[in-house]
Amino acid sequence: MTSILSIKKLTKKYGGLTAVNEIDLDIFSNEIIVIVGGNGAGKSTLIEMISGSCMPTSGMIYYKEKALPLGDPLAIRHLGIETIYQDLSLVELLNVPDNIFLGREKFKRKFGLKILDHEYMHHESQKMTEKLKIDIPFYDRPIRFLSGGQRQAVSISRAIYWNAEVIIMDEPTAALGIQEKRQVMDLILNLKGKGVTTIVISHEMQDVFEIADRIVVIYQGKCVAVKEKNKTNIEEIAHLIINGESTSH
Repeated sequence: MTSILSIKKLTKKYGGLTAVNEIDLDIFSNEIIVIVGGNGAGKSTLIEMISGSCMPTSGMIYYKEKALPLGDPLAIRHLGIETIYQDLSLVELLNVPDNIFLGREKFKRKFGLKILDHEYMHHESQKMTEKLKIDIPFYDRPIRFLSGGQRQAVSISRAIYWNAEVIIMDEPTAALGIQEKRQVMDLILNLKGKGVTTIVISHEMQDVFEIADRIVVIYQGKCVAVKEKNKTNIEEIAHLIINGESTSH
């Protein structure tokens, strides 16, 4: 498999606290990799460094064998790496197309004036959600009327529309009901079928083992294990999360 992201000795320190400690990790094209670990293990700090919202103390990240512009989230987004945080970064008073095109609005000229091209944005948004097999009602109503799972779908649709090749998701099924969780899981698996690499942080072990190709365990800032899903089990992963070492030690 081809490595799309290569993390080398990545470290983040806050004063005397080391949040992430010399992590080495290769992430392959078109895989679903799930990062697990206890509270404060360093999972969020790791993805924040990949997304550019947090500057590493030391180490490097390579994207398609070129050094990633660390600490520059806009440049990293333009390269094709999108991050969907738990708050989803959606504007609740805007509708689906306006959220998908947020910050990248499409304009047209009418009577010499530059105005938003709502028809174009609506058409493109609907085409994208149909491509991803997403059923989102109320396109032209504020997204506050949508369920949690549907909002996740809007965030994913936005990332894919803008040509993301890597999508990072922070606890995408948190606080969702059973049916909504199923929709989001199916969507993540669907992304793999479209050639998208997905990095997921999750603490839901059943979800982890349903979607993951590989599972990365972070313990006290260190990467203590990278396991192929079909060569491990929930008990081993849980032990690694709690103890930082395998049951075989």
